Amino acid sequence: MNKSIVIVFHSGYGHTRKIAEAVAEGSRGQLLAIDAEGNLPEGGWESLAAADAIVFGSPTYMGNVSWQFKKFADESSKVWGAQGWKDKLGAAFTNSASVAGDKQTTLYTMFTLAQQHGMMWVGTGMMPSNAKAARRDDVNYLSSFAGLATATPSDASADEMVRGDLQTAILFGQRVRDSVARVA
Repeated sequence: MNKSIVIVFHSGYGHTRKIAEAVAEGSRGQLLAIDAEGNLPEGGWESLAAADAIVFGSPTYMGNVSWQFKKFADESSKVWGAQGWKDKLGAAFTNSASVAGDKQTTLYTMFTLAQQHGMMWVGTGMMPSNAKAARRDDVNYLSSFAGLATATPSDASADEMVRGDLQTAILFGQRVRDSVARVA
């Protein structure tokens, strides 16, 4: 049975899109971009309704999700009322310019959204790279467990993103895919 994964995300400058693409590569999921006005493309809500897993993605702006992602989250209240995402798998990722940058608040915002919808959560499941020998290109260098956290310097283009973060995103996508298979 073919199980579907949808990665719904907003990206302001292309960095979060790059992470979404790496998550999609690992999960074999479908990308669903929230536009600059906070809207889904035509058929977006239907794609989410048909998904077995939904991965949420937003940049961290001023310590939380972007307003475009928040608009999407608020509009999902119609789905919530019908319990349309109940028992689907949920996961999340974020990117910001700073290594800390309050990314955990963004991830917990998306976690709370998933919990309000009655979804089952998938964390990273990865050990941290926190030894003295750790390098910025290591997998899960930012040591995030509740969801995927990545960091890109504010003056770096999306093409200059840290290889370790992109590899972590691929592995995170694989974990989501494997979790969907386990639940099935």
